[in-house]
Amino acid sequence: MVAPGCSAPGLWVRGFGQCLGSLFTLFSKPLCSAAAAASQPLDAQRLAERLRAQKQQQKTKEPAPTNPVQRRVRELVRFTEQLQRVHPNVLAKALSRGIVHQDKELVVINKPYGLPVHGGPGVKLCISDVLPVLAKILHGPKAKPLHLCHRLDKETTGVMVLAWEKEVAHQVQELFRTRQVTKKYWAITVRVPVPEAGVVDIPIVEKEAQGQQHHHKMTLSPSYRMDDGKMVRVRSSRNAQLAVTQYQVLSSSLSAALLELQPITGIKHQLRVHMSFGLDCPILGDHKYSDWNRLAPQKLSAGILKKLGLQQSKARHLPLHLHACQLTLPALQPQKEELTLLCRPPRYFVNSLRRLGLKMPSRDHSADEEAAQPGAQ
Repeated sequence: MVAPGCSAPGLWVRGFGQCLGSLFTLFSKPLCSAAAAASQPLDAQRLAERLRAQKQQQKTKEPAPTNPVQRRVRELVRFTEQLQRVHPNVLAKALSRGIVHQDKELVVINKPYGLPVHGGPGVKLCISDVLPVLAKILHGPKAKPLHLCHRLDKETTGVMVLAWEKEVAHQVQELFRTRQVTKKYWAITVRVPVPEAGVVDIPIVEKEAQGQQHHHKMTLSPSYRMDDGKMVRVRSSRNAQLAVTQYQVLSSSLSAALLELQPITGIKHQLRVHMSFGLDCPILGDHKYSDWNRLAPQKLSAGILKKLGLQQSKARHLPLHLHACQLTLPALQPQKEELTLLCRPPRYFVNSLRRLGLKMPSRDHSADEEAAQPGAQ
């Protein structure tokens, strides 16, 4: 999906360089006086501001889409951009409205789309930045900051666990590390996997994409390959990591499916890689892993584009349809029971299901209806 739009310094420099090129033409004639030369930097600044204003005006003049799906996609893009620009207090308040569970040890939120967990290049605001503010909203001005227990990708929505105490956070992190936490995701895939239920057990390794220097992706590192019709064992890469994913089709049409995915291991981008390169069923809106050799928006069939009401040129705005719907934590204390946490999918996910003729499991009809309410993200 589209990364949150933010004004990168590099873009400003390139834009200013174009302005300087125009200025060179304007001022290439001999200048008559030192006063004219002294006014040149001021003119350059004004011209740069004028060009930026013209670009902004062109953006605002774009006609509003009439198709409801295109309108929702535009709303989502703006929403993710706004998440990077709002004040930390505003973001913390938005997260507090998405709390699905809270007790003396844990706080569980429904992570929105497009919001990174940690900071990094180009990231102005992330979940970890607002944990002190969120704690104060929940427990008053003297509350200590909450602690992250695990992470989700920026494009992934759903269940995210926070802890009040650092010791509890370390305990939950250890449960994740030792694979004692049961995680279930929902994903809408392009095409239907065959068979409709099974296990993908193929190691994953990070490699530089072919023809794309300095761009790395996670990819499969299988232990076997076909050679003249015979299966031959391949020496495994030293950097390959064991990756196991259990999957099951919950609903399907001719061109798409709703899958329940259960990662047994926790390798970076594991679900996306196994679906796309292992089952040839990339997740809808996965513009990174739908094609190994290309860095381009996901290529969709005419049937899916028609159902979604999109043109291929607008497919780049499709968000990743991957949602962490359920998390089961073992008991953190001897006298307590395990904790199962459920999170409804975002509105765009539910709308895509309906458009593609896919059905939610019966036990989650209430979540479907709630997510479809006005104002639900």
